[in-house]
Amino acid sequence: MNIEQKIQLLQPHAQLLSGNLMGIEKEGLRISKKGGLSQAPHPDSLGCALTHPNITTDFSESLLELVTPPLSSAKAVLNFLQDTQHYLYCRLPKDQNFWPASMPCVIRGETFIPIAQYGSSNRGKMKTVYRQGLANRYGSVMQTIAGIHFNYSISQEFIDKACRLTLIGQSKDEAYMALTRNVVRYGWIIPYLFGASPAVCKSFLKGYHQHSLVEFNKSTLYEPYATSLRMGDIGYQNLREDEAGVKANYNSLSHYVHSLKAGMAASCSEYEKIGIKKNGEYQQLNANILQIENEYYASVRPKPVIKSGQKPLDSLSDDGIAYIELRSLDLNPSLPMGIDEPQIHFLEVFLLFCLLKDSPAISTREQVEIDTNDQLVTHEGRKPGLMLKYQLSEISIAELGSELTTELRLCAGLFGDVYIKDVSDIARRFDNPELTPSAQTLTRMKNKNQGFFDDTNTFAKQYRREFLSNDVNQAHFNYLDEQAQQSCKSQQAIEESDTMSFDQYLTQYFEQV
Repeated sequence: MNIEQKIQLLQPHAQLLSGNLMGIEKEGLRISKKGGLSQAPHPDSLGCALTHPNITTDFSESLLELVTPPLSSAKAVLNFLQDTQHYLYCRLPKDQNFWPASMPCVIRGETFIPIAQYGSSNRGKMKTVYRQGLANRYGSVMQTIAGIHFNYSISQEFIDKACRLTLIGQSKDEAYMALTRNVVRYGWIIPYLFGASPAVCKSFLKGYHQHSLVEFNKSTLYEPYATSLRMGDIGYQNLREDEAGVKANYNSLSHYVHSLKAGMAASCSEYEKIGIKKNGEYQQLNANILQIENEYYASVRPKPVIKSGQKPLDSLSDDGIAYIELRSLDLNPSLPMGIDEPQIHFLEVFLLFCLLKDSPAISTREQVEIDTNDQLVTHEGRKPGLMLKYQLSEISIAELGSELTTELRLCAGLFGDVYIKDVSDIARRFDNPELTPSAQTLTRMKNKNQGFFDDTNTFAKQYRREFLSNDVNQAHFNYLDEQAQQSCKSQQAIEESDTMSFDQYLTQYFEQV
């Protein structure tokens, strides 16, 4: 059954999609007044990063993460994110700002990237040691790259109906894994349409001896047809894991869990050389290919609702998939929140398309095609006449994009006219690469004769001024003030409840079956 026939059968049940939920995790660097990475600790005014539900940190003490709860519409999610970002500007010290691009500001070197701190509890120490391991394995500079994670769950009622009509798998987990495989299969669409990192500050690549970038000006490197260098081979990679034979397997939930557990169980001679401890200080959690499952970088992850004290993969096995995390989105510096409502509507439609489109197992041959396409699009996506690998042949991005747009528009019809319009508008980028955020970024830089840093810093200053002049949503500010206070009380309670040494804690954690 093709996707058009499936949609005709689902049309009477389209209202069930109103039960879908979505959330956003937005990362961004805290920068100093001069535009370098802030060396100051996480501001007290923002609460404690270990336990705050909406404002936390990622790899670095200077890499903030704003988190929305699951909400039912793009508008609601963006309103929450906007009010939280407004709060952030109001609570940041006056000599600090929030960097609006995925690729980082001026980086002075590995030793000037403070690793995130989470207090004295065993739980907090584990988070910091994990990040120390990432620094020792991959370098800290790569970890300063920021992005947006889009979390999405499709209503149980809609999935049940589609299962009963035999349009998708026989269970929620089967349906979500099929969706995930199609996100992997068609994932090049995201950096092509929304990639906004075609250039980087030269300081980011100071330690790289080999790369394909060329000089834009004295401060900036770029690739003329790049869409998302963040997703390319100078960005997040699992090259060492791939070489060691660890590759996430999406062909079923059990395959996925087993493939990551294999990486967490296999030791790595290169990481053994680092050592677990040096002079009594932990250098990493262990010397395995993956310290924990989060170390495997993926553009999409099936996610569970994690119970307290339980490992994520165990939660997945026990309770199944609760939602999908799409991780391949760049921050668009020309948008105040890095993302907007039409883009979210497109993502919703894309994920519905991935659910309904036939999704066979991914063979080794197809995985090679997928990896090739991903690299081509991130580095050369706007190159005239670029051909992608598709079903044992080659096809141009424009032609394949046109084919997929037809099906995406059909899926958009289940959401309504606004979605059809937004999908149609964004899909114009397949035929007109100059409309993509990556092309617009380079055009803007050329027209203003500005490098990456000056272009992005102009937006950083503009957004700070604009947000600080906006009317305050007092109810939201009061809520975040309460969360800041409560987060520190919660962190203190966790610290006071510890009953074992950190060595014992780690041993017990990794002995969990």
